Amino acid sequence: MVEELLTAGIAAAVGVAVYMGAAARVVKQYERGLVFRFGRLREGVRPPGFTMVLPVADRLQKVNLQIVTLPIPAQEGITRDNVTVRVDAVVYFKVVDPASAIIAVEDYRFAVSQMAQTSLRSIIGKSDLDDLLSNREKLNQGLELMIDSPAIGWGVQIDRVEIKDVSLPETMKRSMARQAEADRERRARVINADAELQASHKLAEAATVMSDQPAALQLRLLQTVIAVAAEKNSTLVLPFPVELLRFLERATPTTPAPPAPPASPAAPPAKAEEPEPPAPPVDLADQPLRAAGPPLEGLPPVPGLLGPAAPQEPPQA
Repeated sequence: MVEELLTAGIAAAVGVAVYMGAAARVVKQYERGLVFRFGRLREGVRPPGFTMVLPVADRLQKVNLQIVTLPIPAQEGITRDNVTVRVDAVVYFKVVDPASAIIAVEDYRFAVSQMAQTSLRSIIGKSDLDDLLSNREKLNQGLELMIDSPAIGWGVQIDRVEIKDVSLPETMKRSMARQAEADRERRARVINADAELQASHKLAEAATVMSDQPAALQLRLLQTVIAVAAEKNSTLVLPFPVELLRFLERATPTTPAPPAPPASPAAPPAKAEEPEPPAPPVDLADQPLRAAGPPLEGLPPVPGLLGPAAPQEPPQA
């Protein structure tokens, strides 16, 4: 009798253990449990921890409440300004209503993925290339709103949508590179012109100061010489400004001019002279050759050059 009772107790214990093993479930902290009894959803969501279900009648389905990172495949489209681009993005979402995520849609992950791809294509067609490249925050907000609108009924909340990369054709890249280079060159020219304008104002002010004080130009010249000499060059080319010559010319005292001679008393008017008769023609062949200017002092006369040679006196004994 005792053995029978012991055997029955052991059998009951084994049965209870098997039942507990089949009925016991553990829900993790980031999960929620939904119990379906004979295909019908039981009200109430099982919280995280240990829970019990009927082994045959109930079926427990767990739903993950963590934020899901879903990459959107690159979508190729034509922008509003007729540029072909490839854009890929990423969607961050989470389940806020486990019952709707399981019952309202067959596979909420696949549904969110397809909706994200469709919305991304729509955003590409409605946007310009400049908006895709520089105004992504606005596009991200519009894309998030387009995906979140149908996802609310699925028990899914879109946390964030980000456009990752925008791929452009090679021809468009080269065109944009040329445009950026031209813009940089334009800005460089404007900056250089502005610098020249400011330098001209400063040089004009310096010229005004040096014109008031001519010695400042000489001091500046000496400073330039010192700066060049510090390089220890073997050859020094020193510019000599004209202003320095003018300064030295003003500093040099000038010699006073001699007084003019007194004017002579007025002479009586001379009588008008009668014209002389023209001189007879002279034969140049019979005339001796004479010098046109005054004779050169200190040089002996050359015989035959300035007339007939003078007779030489015999030397005295």
